[in-house]
Amino acid sequence: MQRLLHSSAPLWASLDKAMLGKLRKKTGYTFSNCKKALEVCGNDIAKAEEWLHEQAKALGWAKANKLEGRATAQGLVGVASDSSCVAMVEVNCETDFVARNKTFRSLVERVAAACLNHGKTLPQDNLTKSFLSADQLKTVPCGKEGGPLADHVALAIGSVGENLSLRRCALLQAPPRSAVHLSGYTHPAENSLGVGPVLCGRYGALVAFKATLDSAPKTQILGRQLCQHIVGMCPERIGDPEKDSPNPDTDSESVLIFQEFLLDVNQTVGNVLEEHDASILDFVRFECGEAC
Repeated sequence: MQRLLHSSAPLWASLDKAMLGKLRKKTGYTFSNCKKALEVCGNDIAKAEEWLHEQAKALGWAKANKLEGRATAQGLVGVASDSSCVAMVEVNCETDFVARNKTFRSLVERVAAACLNHGKTLPQDNLTKSFLSADQLKTVPCGKEGGPLADHVALAIGSVGENLSLRRCALLQAPPRSAVHLSGYTHPAENSLGVGPVLCGRYGALVAFKATLDSAPKTQILGRQLCQHIVGMCPERIGDPEKDSPNPDTDSESVLIFQEFLLDVNQTVGNVLEEHDASILDFVRFECGEAC
């Protein structure tokens, strides 16, 4: 992080060096910023941490306002899930270099986790698909860390130095302990950086389905495979075998149940669902930077 303030009246002798080291380790800010914070806050480490956060947020908002309007065509899709809700978000940045930055990836995880928590507060009487716009995303609260997501984006802008934006969120919710299974996936699939069970990639999919498999692991595998297919084959709709007909050109097939299954081209998705006594109820696919 850039230096926030410059102290011309050093009080090093009056500072507890152990306290300074602790504040530096806890917050990640520079020694000069931590030193200034302790000077301003009378060596109160809790107040110093809060002061640093407020200064960083102010710097981030100033930089965000300055960079507003610059194109953000790169970024990541993040997916967070539990048994009753799955959330998929797209967060954008200016360059692919920043898309690989740990601070940016951590932001995407934080946004996905916050949206999952938000989704779990909504009514779940039936299977529901909903979307949050960029403006709605800005107001979503960020869990234990507090504050709306807009503040966390501003902080990240202050850190990475280029424009970032919240683009969209999709939510699938199912009643707890229902027969509906929810799965989420990103490609490439990568592990969380520490905010929780969040996946990040350039592409993502959510799926809601029913199946009568004899174990939870088998159900999870099927859900993951269906998401992988949706990411790779980009279907436009599920389809109904009684009302729809397959496209004679299999390479142009856009109906999910008639597409060749990505993981076994000798079967269609419909064949795989029939084999597992399963049915797809709904799905969502995101591609980072796609026109919507």
